[in-house]
Amino acid sequence: MELLQPTTWADALAARAENPGALPLWGGTDVMVDVNFGRARPEAILDLTRVSDLADWGEADGALRIGAGVTYTRAIAELGDRLPGLAAASRTVGSPQIRNRGTVGGNLGSSSPAGDALPPLYASGAEVELVSSARGTRRMPVDEFITGPKRNLLEPDELIAAVHVPSARGPEVFAKVGTRNAMVIAVCSFALALDADERRVGTCLGSAAPTPVRASEAEAFAEAELDWEGRGPVAVATLERFGELVADAARPIDDVRGTSAYRRHALAVLGRRALGWAWGELCA
Repeated sequence: MELLQPTTWADALAARAENPGALPLWGGTDVMVDVNFGRARPEAILDLTRVSDLADWGEADGALRIGAGVTYTRAIAELGDRLPGLAAASRTVGSPQIRNRGTVGGNLGSSSPAGDALPPLYASGAEVELVSSARGTRRMPVDEFITGPKRNLLEPDELIAAVHVPSARGPEVFAKVGTRNAMVIAVCSFALALDADERRVGTCLGSAAPTPVRASEAEAFAEAELDWEGRGPVAVATLERFGELVADAARPIDDVRGTSAYRRHALAVLGRRALGWAWGELCA
């Protein structure tokens, strides 16, 4: 197995174009597990950890541009006030050591339906920035980029450069159910973002379908039912119905972590709790 270690972004793109079978790597928290267990044998590893541009973040076009090499630890420490949903999800990832190595870009590249960072990105309407040395830069919504379990629209000569996420304009919540409290893959998860200015509700279910999935009917229902003008309390019946619609959006399976029935039940609970928490924070 060949190891490629570019030190600049231009060199990384050139190496990707010349070695389309090379597997991009930063933290390796998913990649190396598959390699160690013999589930993956790439012809080459494209180590991106020396490309400092990927570890930068800043504001661009009215949103935050987060480099693919920004770790979960930095998302918590540096982006928590701007993207509280992503920060909350990042806190649930593995151990401190894994959070120090794992990256938001790696979660996008792995495209697992159980990826913890993905539901907040979906709920916030994030876009993925992809770059090729030959064809330039393109951006697409994250829910178009991920097409199936560990499948996405990344071309063989492209690399994930960054993800663009609008700054929070209201409360954001991430909740996760696992077989224990830490160091665990989600049985299911749920992210919610309230946009108080536009009176919009964003949602996403994790580990409940072949990809993370928005609960569109739940969003439309909440947008119509919430008292945006007066900020009055949300009715119990509204919370219950919202939870039911969240569960209806799931397409879960039975596996070693949980049954499809349990996932639907848990998502209904997470949905109504998340909306209650977020609305309470907005009205406080």
